[in-house]
Amino acid sequence: MDLSNARWRKSTRSGASGGNCVEVATDLPGVVAVRDSKDVARPALTFSPAAWSAFVAQVIERP
Repeated sequence: MDLSNARWRKSTRSGASGGNCVEVATDLPGVVAVRDSKDVARPALTFSPAAWSAFVAQVIERP
């Protein structure tokens, strides 16, 4: 999958230094891509939008 035109974004909680976080691209048709912000040359993980939404919903519900 070609992710060269993906618009990656980091969490606002990552801070100014970047830190240990992930970047997410949600502007791709039919897929959400996730990558390590410290090593962007490594392959990204891809998920269906439904799977990504389910994951995020579970994370948000955690105390």
